[in-house]
Amino acid sequence: MTTRRTTLVLPEGMSLDDWGAVGQHIFVLSDSSGWWLGDWLVYGQENYPNRYKRAIEATSLDYQTLRNYAWVARKFVPARRREKLSMQHHAEVASLPMEAQEHWLAQAEAEGWSRNELRRRIQAATKRNSQQVAYVQVNVMIDRKQHWQQAAESSGMNLMEWISATLDNAAQRALDSAGEKADVKSASITT
Repeated sequence: MTTRRTTLVLPEGMSLDDWGAVGQHIFVLSDSSGWWLGDWLVYGQENYPNRYKRAIEATSLDYQTLRNYAWVARKFVPARRREKLSMQHHAEVASLPMEAQEHWLAQAEAEGWSRNELRRRIQAATKRNSQQVAYVQVNVMIDRKQHWQQAAESSGMNLMEWISATLDNAAQRALDSAGEKADVKSASITT
């Protein structure tokens, strides 16, 4: 067998088992290369200046790709990496808290999920668990907005936080007042 950067020449008469073993070996090399590059970059960060400039020259990969490899490698020390899952599986959960990472990787490993299936399951779970958001648009005169902005800043909030807090307080007062009126009305009916 002969390998070059752009060619793999296989010998004539190779058995099916040998051909399968070569394919498995190529897959392992390919699947491992992201981890290897990530670990290589982390080592470079700890030991050498200008590592990304040198890494780009050495690999011809772009900066963001290299940063992604290093980021995932840092998020998952070797002991936490799952051999049955790709680096892309790990990248899908890298931004989650460690407990959630472990949960999703264990599920993906147990169920044999592809990276895309893992992504789909995480998105579905996130959608189920997230609160629904309603968007409200209010048109106001510019001087009124500026007045609200000043009030928000004096309260140490941004405008949207201040508007939400102010409306929440007003709604609670209105509900409390309505409850008190209902209590008074109920008391006068029973006496």
